[in-house]
Amino acid sequence: MSQQTAQRPSIGLGSSRHLPSWAPYAALGVAAAFSAAVLALAGFSVAGWLVLTAVVFMIVLVVTSRAVEGPRKAVDRFVTTLVVGSFLVALVPLISVAFTVISRGAARFDSEFFTFSMRGVVGEGGGAYHAIMGTLIITAITTAISVPIGILTAVYLVEYGRGAIARTITFLVDVMTGIPSIVAGLFAVALFILILGPSARLGVMGSVALCVLMIPVVVRSTEEILRLVPHELREASYALGVPKWRTVVKVVLRTSVAGIATGVTLAIARVIGETAPLLVTVGLTTAVNLNPFDGRMATLPTFAWFSYAAPTLPVQASLDRAWTAALVLVILVMLFNLIARIVSRAFSPKTR
Repeated sequence: MSQQTAQRPSIGLGSSRHLPSWAPYAALGVAAAFSAAVLALAGFSVAGWLVLTAVVFMIVLVVTSRAVEGPRKAVDRFVTTLVVGSFLVALVPLISVAFTVISRGAARFDSEFFTFSMRGVVGEGGGAYHAIMGTLIITAITTAISVPIGILTAVYLVEYGRGAIARTITFLVDVMTGIPSIVAGLFAVALFILILGPSARLGVMGSVALCVLMIPVVVRSTEEILRLVPHELREASYALGVPKWRTVVKVVLRTSVAGIATGVTLAIARVIGETAPLLVTVGLTTAVNLNPFDGRMATLPTFAWFSYAAPTLPVQASLDRAWTAALVLVILVMLFNLIARIVSRAFSPKTR
């Protein structure tokens, strides 16, 4: 009986044979050569060659794997290839945008661009010092208003809010998250017209408009972070006789400060590049204005838009300024993301 059991063939879940490690590379080479040969007859294009190579590569690899390794391994290779291909396709627009902005924005990425304004400049020269300072000032005011309101609202919803009031606030936050940015700008204009008259254009108006966009982002991100704090930490604090407000401050917020800082930084990066609300609230100017409560202020998004929409002669000089302003905006967003990662790593709870 034992000999019959030993001689009985084992039934596995797949084939024991495997393709060599170089097989995918060989399939890719065959697919690339075949696609190039086909497109050489029909009209060669890089995009068509890449797409046809990907399709032929997947067919060759899956068919070969099914013949050698069995259907289960073939399906696994198909899904793996599909996932990797989707990831590479998603990288194409990102790399394309980064390459275009860097290559075209480098033309005016000089000291003059960061130290001069456009006051009295016609044609070549000038810079975006006034726009850079305006962007930083307006964003700083927006952050100073939005962060306390957003964090306190999230604390209320998670720790204290119950019933109809909490549901109403949650609903309004969800609605505000999806409103168009131009609506926020029109709201700020309507608010300040009632106070200062129809000709009011101030930097603080832009900050109020951006607050409408930033507050719901801060609320939602902070709310999700606070809900991740284990209830055992709260219960342990209550068991020691610590009041609830001190538990929220010393335990809940202290535990989630890394996630909150990351969410706030990403919210800042979200609003720093808004253009539509700033066009209707702050307006345009070519001079330096560092007072957000007195007159128009320039910002990088509006500076780039104006340089592109109303170029001066020579046109290329205005386009170069627009691309460099876009590059500076991208660098600022990247810096905010790096700061978010540094803060998250510095304040995250240590495991040892």
